[in-house]
Amino acid sequence: MSWLNRIERRLEPFAIPHLTLIIVAGQLLMLVAIRFLGIFAWEDCVLMPSAVLRGEWWRLITFAFFPPTFSPFWAAFALYMIYLFGSALEHYWGEVRFNLFLLCGYVLTVGVAFITPNAIATNIFISGSLFLAFAYLNPEFEIMVFFILPVKIKWLALITWIGYAFTFFTGGLSAKLMVVASVGNFLIFFSGDLARRIRSGRRRMATQADRIAQQSDTPMMRNRCHVCGKTSQTHPQEDFRYCSKCEGEYCYCSEHIRNHEHVRAPKTPGRDEKE
Repeated sequence: MSWLNRIERRLEPFAIPHLTLIIVAGQLLMLVAIRFLGIFAWEDCVLMPSAVLRGEWWRLITFAFFPPTFSPFWAAFALYMIYLFGSALEHYWGEVRFNLFLLCGYVLTVGVAFITPNAIATNIFISGSLFLAFAYLNPEFEIMVFFILPVKIKWLALITWIGYAFTFFTGGLSAKLMVVASVGNFLIFFSGDLARRIRSGRRRMATQADRIAQQSDTPMMRNRCHVCGKTSQTHPQEDFRYCSKCEGEYCYCSEHIRNHEHVRAPKTPGRDEKE
């Protein structure tokens, strides 16, 4: 991860503060301009590389602020989630690393979009990668699904990964590339930590396997005759029982269960003198 630190130092003078708030405000303004005011046509704001090559360069900017949906209710919910996840990551990482995280997603999206120039590229790299990064760092965080059902975010992230995998293996080339762009910056930033966790998990599994193997090699002596010393390990067919007349838990084999001297607890000397 040292190369990320070097890039951060070079990017520091150009880092944009409060980038999450800027993105949310930009998407909200774009929603109002398209949905309610009709200033722009949505077809002119999305990223289509073939249109960019024809001179419509503004698409490289407007697509990053394209609203997640045109439904006011769901747009408000989605923008709130983006602000929640983004502001938390911005506070956790700092402005520079957070800027670099989104910049990686932006560059990947634009880069893979030009492989299929006639397809429309989305800005899912913003919401998708923010969600996965937040879930990775805060797996126990709970979200109220449908405002009534508390669900830990790690399970929602698992569903998201499954959805990405399904899209990657069943979708066309454009869909595959968008999946790569959506998770690429996450993998760039967290691959080192993921590798360390995998190695640590393997070591723990190996240690547990060795412990179980050692325990299985050690004979377990469950029952032992108090008279002759037979055990359930040496005589697995023997019937061992505990004598109810002995004071204490004393085990005997079938030969000595009725043929032994009952064990009595020693009397207290002080008590004997008084008696």
